[in-house]
Amino acid sequence: MDRKTVLIVDDEAAIRKLVIAVLGEEFVVVEAGDGEKAVAIAKTQKLDLILMDLMMPKMDGYTACSAIKADPATKTIPVVMITAVDSKFNKKLAQEVGGDGYIIKPFKPQELQKIVKDILGSQ
Repeated sequence: MDRKTVLIVDDEAAIRKLVIAVLGEEFVVVEAGDGEKAVAIAKTQKLDLILMDLMMPKMDGYTACSAIKADPATKTIPVVMITAVDSKFNKKLAQEVGGDGYIIKPFKPQELQKIVKDILGSQ
């Protein structure tokens, strides 16, 4: 059985390492440090899920998610926003740009695993 591929997009290397540690046994985890790289990777690799930070240099998570969802080649990839900002406004904005989920940092490893499995299991 092929392992599904998850892209973690975060400008904090520690968060990327944590996600790789939590998901790396079950999934192929690819990483990007900003939204521009995320959009480029989404166009060139087959991804099953993108975990996207909101606040990043070059291109923020909202803009990157919007670009991914606007492209016919990448629009079906689920994008889950990961952020330290727990506000209704941010959640609403994340949904408006096509976000498929929202995780608040710091998150528990089990919480991340459950969300990823729920989304990938429903594909």
